[in-house]
Amino acid sequence: MNHDYISAQPQAPRAPVAQVISLDELHSEDSNGSQDAAAVVLGEANPLHGVRTTLQVCVGEVDITVGDLVNAKEHQVLVLDRAVDQAVDLLLGGKIVARGQLVAVDGKFGLRITELPVPLKV
Repeated sequence: MNHDYISAQPQAPRAPVAQVISLDELHSEDSNGSQDAAAVVLGEANPLHGVRTTLQVCVGEVDITVGDLVNAKEHQVLVLDRAVDQAVDLLLGGKIVARGQLVAVDGKFGLRITELPVPLKV
């Protein structure tokens, strides 16, 4: 008679097992011994260069109480902590990656990069 029993003892978690996988299509050669075009293109271009992200521009800050914000009126002006001719910050993920000057481009804001405090290399 076959009995299935459920163990009351907790089993120790198994450690994950890593296996090496081969991506032959990235390293394949044609019958002439040369790499195919897809492998050459992937080898030359950094795949991170195609990743899209959103940048933000910070023109300044103002320190006020929540009460002052709640009582703000239309047309009230909040004075920011930066001078008009001072560089603004270009942010990626909340971190400053460059600074620049606000410009107008076809009726929209643009940013002329003037400082790169962090090298933008991958």
